[in-house]
Amino acid sequence: MNFKFLSILLISVSCCFAQESGEQKKYTLDASQFYGSIILHNPDISHLITSHPAGVILSYNRKTYGLNAWEELYNYPDFGYSFIYQNSNNSTLGDNYGLYAHYNFYLFKRNVQLRVGQGVSYATNPYDKVTNFRNNAYGSDVLSSTYLMFNYHKENIIKGLGLKAGISLIHYSNANFRAPNTSTNTLAFNAGVVYDLDGGKEIEYIHREKEKITEPLRYNFALRTGINESDVIDSGQYGFVVLSAYADKRVGRKSALQFGVDAYFSNFLKELIRYQSIAFPENGVAADDDYKRVGIFAGHELFINRTSVVSQFGYYVYYPFDFEGRTYLRVGLKRYFGEKIFGAVTLKSHGAKAEAVEFGIGIRL
Repeated sequence: MNFKFLSILLISVSCCFAQESGEQKKYTLDASQFYGSIILHNPDISHLITSHPAGVILSYNRKTYGLNAWEELYNYPDFGYSFIYQNSNNSTLGDNYGLYAHYNFYLFKRNVQLRVGQGVSYATNPYDKVTNFRNNAYGSDVLSSTYLMFNYHKENIIKGLGLKAGISLIHYSNANFRAPNTSTNTLAFNAGVVYDLDGGKEIEYIHREKEKITEPLRYNFALRTGINESDVIDSGQYGFVVLSAYADKRVGRKSALQFGVDAYFSNFLKELIRYQSIAFPENGVAADDDYKRVGIFAGHELFINRTSVVSQFGYYVYYPFDFEGRTYLRVGLKRYFGEKIFGAVTLKSHGAKAEAVEFGIGIRL
């Protein structure tokens, strides 16, 4: 399952990088070293924060110049791939090796760069109930990973060679695919170099007239599924199904607003309810309590070419078993195949506490 997640995620993100033929191409390489600290986002990992992690970020980038309309809309971002090695300097946590697809967005006359990367990471020393029971951060060796970089970025200072420096945030989690999954977040300072493979050759940006986009109210139906586990270690991994129906309204070239309903059929809750009814009878949980949940949500969709970024905030209106509170969040990527069909990879969480990675397919009418 973890390797299927690796393949699907990288293919999904890579698809949004597809370009039309005929565009002039320009590539850069960059390398940065980082040094920072693991943020104490949960007191359960306090015993793992004993030193400062360090590592390197290596990246390959392709620039855009406006052949596709979305490129100008987002100020001609770069897209590319990156590799991160993080030495946690902690024998319990081990090291992390990650592969990512990323976007670089530019601000302030292209002197400031914001990078958003998503991928997978390999943890060298995950939890083991016999040999490494203290590592409650990583319950599996393959993790989902997201990173952000906010840099001062100056290219082509001398013959294609430039500099960059700023801060990074690197997140590692398996999204409750297997317990435990307390996760880590590394906040670090980074500095490095960037090299233009064309030696600093300039290419003109393409500008075009702005188009006004209007759409009627659209109706979406989605089926999401995956596998996850409760926080009770060795309680077992179970499949789940989520049925979603929602309406969206386009409010500009970039955005649409959403409102809808989710129905959750999460089988791991069946086992958690049974376990709590036996282990903690004082909680008043009965073994036959209903495991299903129904929520309503409001959301936003940010369109980037045929790929979009979705973010939703939900509230359970049917909630017979108390699990992590009544509110929930969903964030992730959608990819449109034609005018109506879409696929999605999303993370469902309760605040900072992940419940599952969802793989979905749907239709927008």
